[in-house]
Amino acid sequence: MTASQIIFYILAAFILGTAILSVTTHKIFRSAIWLLFSLIGIAGLYFWLEVEFIAAVQIVVYVGGIVVLIIFSIFLTQQSGKEMLKPPVMRSIASALAVLFGFALTYSLIYKNDFKAGDKSFDWSVSKIGNQMLATGENGYALPFEVVSMLLLAAMVGCIVIALKAPAGVSSTGTEGQKQGNIEKLETKEIVEGL
Repeated sequence: MTASQIIFYILAAFILGTAILSVTTHKIFRSAIWLLFSLIGIAGLYFWLEVEFIAAVQIVVYVGGIVVLIIFSIFLTQQSGKEMLKPPVMRSIASALAVLFGFALTYSLIYKNDFKAGDKSFDWSVSKIGNQMLATGENGYALPFEVVSMLLLAAMVGCIVIALKAPAGVSSTGTEGQKQGNIEKLETKEIVEGL
């Protein structure tokens, strides 16, 4: 086994391990941190493939954008340190079936196609990637580039929705909601006066 293969297996094990921990942990903040490590591992895989620009984009867009927004929205909620509820049994079964289907599909694709290592030189400079990202013709990626911007917008909207959810057990209308609003106004006023 060569050193390159060892590095690949280490990165693959790191990515899979942190991804599994991300979806199995019971604390939402820990889940976000494991997702962060998984995405950093994918960026490491890009660095291993010597595609530094794509690795940098991976870090900036996903690690620096999506995960940071998720972590901020978790901190803005009232229950950031509490354990998440256990999912229903049917949802767990559906998730396991989806994972098995994904593995079966991947295996069938690898088994049916004969993937061979290419002998062409791997020349992906930043200017070449930039020209293809902005091109609208053949081998152009203008549409996926716009989809990434929509992904960031959707993540921001999702984070705002998570942050604006009312705490459990308190309705947004009625006397309890009014009491909560008055308490928050008083706390904000005290903080502003303290500055």
